[in-house]
Amino acid sequence: VRERVGGRAERIAVSKTKPAELVAAAHAAGHRHFGENYAQELVAKAPLLPADVRWHFIGHLQTNKVKELLAVPNLACVHTVDSLKLARELDKRSAALRAGEPLDVMVQVNTSAEGNKSGCAPEECVELCHEVSASCASLRLAGLMCIGKYSADEGGAADDFACLVRCRALVAASVR
Repeated sequence: VRERVGGRAERIAVSKTKPAELVAAAHAAGHRHFGENYAQELVAKAPLLPADVRWHFIGHLQTNKVKELLAVPNLACVHTVDSLKLARELDKRSAALRAGEPLDVMVQVNTSAEGNKSGCAPEECVELCHEVSASCASLRLAGLMCIGKYSADEGGAADDFACLVRCRALVAASVR
């Protein structure tokens, strides 16, 4: 699979709802990056797996779950920062729990404006990224993410990803 997809970026295997035994099998086959949707599931699964697993939190995160999530020592990235309130809570807890190692975060943008999806509005993206970069010393802004529309019936995801590309260009031009 690695040869087929190419590139140097590590692919994240989404392991949500899968038992630790299946994650361990993927690990034994050489995979190291796994994504979980629920904080409590990641917290329960992490101690059962090798320390070189790099966990990615890919679900909606409530501020009251931040402390338990950041107790996972090999948490690599939180992909779903959608508010300054959440970023500040992650920053505060990261400073206390990660011994100076910044936590990678991605700002989630609701490019489809769907009410059932999390993420900041595209017009709020630059400001949120700026605040994370400027005032959250324990976080490292790693990028942006979105969840595109699921089907062609909904119009497909091409417009959502085009919107994300525009947001990225605006952020890159304004956040240094």
